[in-house]
Formats: sequence, structure tokens, C-alpha cells
Amino acid sequence: MSGRESTRRGFLGASIATGIGAAIASPADARKHHRHKHKHRKRRRRRPITPKVDYVVVGAGFAGLTAARSIAGAGKSVMVLEARDRVGGRVLNLDLGNGAVTERGGTFVGPTQDHVLALAEALGIGLFDTYDTGDNVYLSNGQRSTFSDTSPTGSAPADPVILPDLTTVVTQLDQMSTEVPVDAPWTAAKAAQYDAQTLQSWLEQNSVTPQFRQLATTACEPIFGSESRELSLLYVLFYIASSGNETNPGTFERNFNTRQGAQQWRFQGGSQLIPLKIASDLGSSVVLSSPVRRIVQSGGGVQVVSDKVTVNAKKVIVAVPPTLAGRIDYSPDLPTERDQFTQRVPQGSLVKAGAVYEKPWWRDKGLTGSSVSTDGLVSATFDDSPEDAGLGVLFGFIGGDKARQFNTMAPDDRQSQVLAEFSTLFGPEAGSPQRYFETNWTAEPWSRGCPVALYGPGTLTAYGPALRKPVGNIHWAGTETSNYWNGYMDGAVRSGDRAAKEVLAG
Repeated sequence: MSGRESTRRGFLGASIATGIGAAIASPADARKHHRHKHKHRKRRRRRPITPKVDYVVVGAGFAGLTAARSIAGAGKSVMVLEARDRVGGRVLNLDLGNGAVTERGGTFVGPTQDHVLALAEALGIGLFDTYDTGDNVYLSNGQRSTFSDTSPTGSAPADPVILPDLTTVVTQLDQMSTEVPVDAPWTAAKAAQYDAQTLQSWLEQNSVTPQFRQLATTACEPIFGSESRELSLLYVLFYIASSGNETNPGTFERNFNTRQGAQQWRFQGGSQLIPLKIASDLGSSVVLSSPVRRIVQSGGGVQVVSDKVTVNAKKVIVAVPPTLAGRIDYSPDLPTERDQFTQRVPQGSLVKAGAVYEKPWWRDKGLTGSSVSTDGLVSATFDDSPEDAGLGVLFGFIGGDKARQFNTMAPDDRQSQVLAEFSTLFGPEAGSPQRYFETNWTAEPWSRGCPVALYGPGTLTAYGPALRKPVGNIHWAGTETSNYWNGYMDGAVRSGDRAAKEVLAG
């Protein structure tokens, strides 16, 4: 007798017995039997089906969505699990009404950022120039002056007091960065020597004027969200080397400059339009409000457990900052080196504060809206107005110690302080915006800081090799894992491309 026949006969026998019992039972017994049967059915309700896809991606920022797009384009199934209720990660548009937007997070792109530029072009998203007509403002020790970024110093002020240091130190840093391989900075010939000191300690030994050292630290606040004393010299040299591409060496100036630098262009429709379009194309493969809690490796695959869904897959790409990747529960445990690595690379401390005006009135004064200030809380500002200039938007970066101080202040005090500093830089009109906004990335639970992870002395040489090395079927992405343009949108896109190639290679 086959198994199917046995099952069928058993089912028929049980049905007959039930029918006989019902026929001879009393009405009360029949009602009791019906309730028991109904209750039994409730207990046997089916468990939710665990979906299975080829690959899972954790995080729907630029890195994760780029990886998912590449995987889907290769004809493989993919699911993206995102903790937030939106896509974009550290990139977020602010709707100003009537189709106008500004950005609360990542904003600018520039030359040699080939991967994000190519992605935008493929999605039909255009560029426009960051406003850069007129003079920049420099405020230091209570003295305000203006300068043009067309001079040899670019976006750095041509202050005669700091000029000798500016020329020699930046040139020296650029030269030293050529010794550092972008794929593995920990293998540089002088890696141990460079990683044993901070940028601040090196500057104290290699510069003359306190004013220049103050400016150098000020530059670190918007670029890294940190102070120069927090940064390994080796990491800074890698970051400089990273600010280029395979055919153009990186330079310190490219990080800071608007003209021919990382702030040269903006995206039409705002930078978040890129992840929004990718997510739209991926459709239901992107699951929002679904933080990943656990990743289990077994039987040659992975199971990814999130708040909304548990997914089985061949491999998983974790595309979130290292400090957040370290908060996921892994089974089996991550190797010691990888676990220790995630404990040592916190995110930078950075706040972006902005004000919206009826028009960009500073342009009428011959000013670009860009500034550098060693005074106050705001280290640098930019014009972030919509392309048609129908509204005016100024934003300022508050980083490092200043961000930590800013976060202790009451909201009204924070706003008053920012607008007062904008007024000092550009004029009294700055004190009366239509709207004020701030984005505190350190308080975002699924960012824990911005713009990038930080390496203190000794971290890269001790734990750098764990940065991108897969752990079984777990692969790593995110701008912090990129060789070029680490910390930028382009670095995130590059990392997503790389991780997708890794998993698709089998």
C-alpha cells in the first residue's frame, strides 16, 4: 500500500468515525465537539512562509541599493532590508514646496567621482553647478575678510599669516599620501610610523603658526566630523589618496574645494533622488522599517532575521557603517579581528544646520555663500539653494567638539547661535529666515554619526585587513569600505558595485 493510499484511507476512516460520533451524540456534545474542533484549527494556523532569494542586502543607502541593482540586473533575486522608513541612508532631501528641494545629508559631487556620476546618468538624473560666483568669506579671531577661490589656494583663505604653512604642509601631506595604497593602507612602508601618531601631533611638528593649525583642525570638522587629535595620520593620508580615481591621484585640496573639487556639482532633484529611483525600480524587493537583528550562517547559506521578515539566501551583503554592522547578532560569532574592528571605528560627529530665505540675497552682495570660520560653532557654509534660485538656502557644518557642544544646547539656543553666526558671515539678513532646519546625524539611530567612520592611532595597522574581508557568506559594503572617495556618495556606490561582483562570482 502506497503512502498516499495509507494517508487517504486514514483520512476517510477518521471522517467516518467523526460522522458516527456526531450522529449518536447529544446536541450539547455536538456543540462542545464543534467548539473543540474550531479551537484546534486555530492552534494549527500556518506559520509565515520564510522567503528565499539568491541574495540579501542589509541597508538601503547608496551602497546597498547599488549592490541590489547590480544583482537584479544580473537576473538574480534580491531582497533589501532597511531599518528606516525611507531609503537613502545618510542622504536625505528636504522638500521646500513647489517642487524645490534642498539636502539634509550628502549633497555634492565632483571630478573623479566617476561611479556615482555614471549611476546618476544611467538613471536620467542631471547635474547643475554649485553656485560659485563671487567671493568666499573667512572669519578668524574676530576678523572677517573675503577671498576668491580662483586663487592658487582654492577654497582655503589666502591669509598671508598662514600662507607659508598652507603651501608647504598641504604639499607635504599630498606627497606623503602617494606612499599609501588605497586598497590596503596598512601595507604602506611607513604604515606603523604614520599610524602611531595623530594628525594634530604631526602638524605640531611640521608647521609654524598656531593660526594654520587652527585652520587645519577647522577643516577636519566638516570633512571628518572630528578634531585633528582624533585622527590617525595614516588614516588622513589614506583619505587624501582616496580623493581621486585610478588615473588621478588624490589631493587634500580636492576634498575641500568647490571649483574642481568635491563640491563642484549638485544633482537635479536632490541627491536622494538617486536611491529613490533605484528603490522604485526594485519595487517590493525593498522592505522598509525592518532592522536586521540576526544573521545565521549554516548549510552553505545565510538566514537574515529582521523585524518584519526572515529571509534565507545564498549570501548577504551588509551595507551599513561598521559600528552598526557590529550591533547585529551573528551566529556563529564573527572572527575576533572583525568584531574588534567594529568596536574601534566610530562615526564622526557632524550636524548640518540650514536656513531657507525668500531668495539667495548674499549673491547680490557678490558672495558665493561659502565660508570658512575658525570662530564659533559653524566651521564651513555653502549655498544650497534650488537650481532656479527661487528660494535661498544656506547651510553650515558643525563638527567634532563643536557638534558635541551644540548637542548640549536647547533647540532655541542652537537656532539663535547658528543664525547669529550666519549674520556675522553674510549680513543681518541671515537672522530672519523663512525656515530653519538642522539634521543631527549623531542622534540618528541608524547612522550614529556622519559623514564617515574614524580611525584613531593604531587601528588601521592592527585591524585594517578585516575591513572588506568576507566572513563566510557575509560580505561588507558601505562608503567606509571603499578604496576611492571613502566617506562620500561615490565611495558608497563603488563599494556596492564591488560587493555585488563578489557575491555574483560565487
